[in-house]
Amino acid sequence: MKKKVLLYKAIPEQEYERLKARFDISFFDTVNDSNRSDFFAALKEAEGLIGSSLPMGPNVLDKALKLKAASTISVGTDQFDLAYLAERRIPLMHTPDVLNETTADTLFTLLMCTARRAVELSNMVHEGRWTKSIGAAEYGTDVHGKTLGIIGMGRIGYALAKRGHFGFNMPIQYTNRSRNINAERDLNATYLSMEALLESSDFICVMTPLTPQTEHLIGEKEFSMMKKSAIFINGSRGKVINEKALISALSKRVIRAAGLDVYEVEPLPANSPLCTLDNAVLFPHIGSATTETRLKMVSCAVDNLIQALAGDVSKNCANGHLLKH
Repeated sequence: MKKKVLLYKAIPEQEYERLKARFDISFFDTVNDSNRSDFFAALKEAEGLIGSSLPMGPNVLDKALKLKAASTISVGTDQFDLAYLAERRIPLMHTPDVLNETTADTLFTLLMCTARRAVELSNMVHEGRWTKSIGAAEYGTDVHGKTLGIIGMGRIGYALAKRGHFGFNMPIQYTNRSRNINAERDLNATYLSMEALLESSDFICVMTPLTPQTEHLIGEKEFSMMKKSAIFINGSRGKVINEKALISALSKRVIRAAGLDVYEVEPLPANSPLCTLDNAVLFPHIGSATTETRLKMVSCAVDNLIQALAGDVSKNCANGHLLKH
């Protein structure tokens, strides 16, 4: 008899067929009032879980009485409580590595667009407001040769630093829970305290996961430590930043500008003050959103679930360190 798997996100047909060949699939593209009872009925019987962008805290998973493994189609795991899953001996699989380069492309695009005011000036052309040669009021700022500070030198942070170092001759500095010897050796990156990085970087990019320790890691105090000419980039999770403090820093020109791909509330509400600021470049959480990479992520997540339900969690297990205790 096939194991029961709950799929809670639409995936490409070929990957769905791979799951279907091995498991008895219950599929929910969305969960709302009309199908919530059916979703929880399927969850109660599921041995495997795969999907993304749906909170899966203890209040939900307490109903998953037979759950043996979960696989998220993401590198981030903030929709789950890792310690809770570990207590139940349930591995959570995720998709690191396959999205590193694509997400770094997105973040460097965001950095460039913010520095050169690309969205603002493109809108000026689209709206017919380009009636004469631009002047100093429309000038951007250089990227090449400027100092790039990275908070969180993990896989994506390293890929971003690589672009800055090799492509734009940017001095790289970083802060992290531990030293990244590869970044120091290959990119001549300098390890600094958070305070020193904030004070000396021209571009500051946050790349930390969202945890209780990193929630609102950057707030009013941190923005006040940055250069007035600094450009701030958030490519991690929205709640790592105190959004109210960021809006204030941008409005009062405490910093020059910000480029954001993530927000405290997503989708970003249309009435958010961020939408009124000409020194904020706003992307709709597109970090890994290319056809090629999203397919790789789904394929990786399917592989992860197949292996986990077969008892192999040697690769891509987000809470493996907790399961060992």
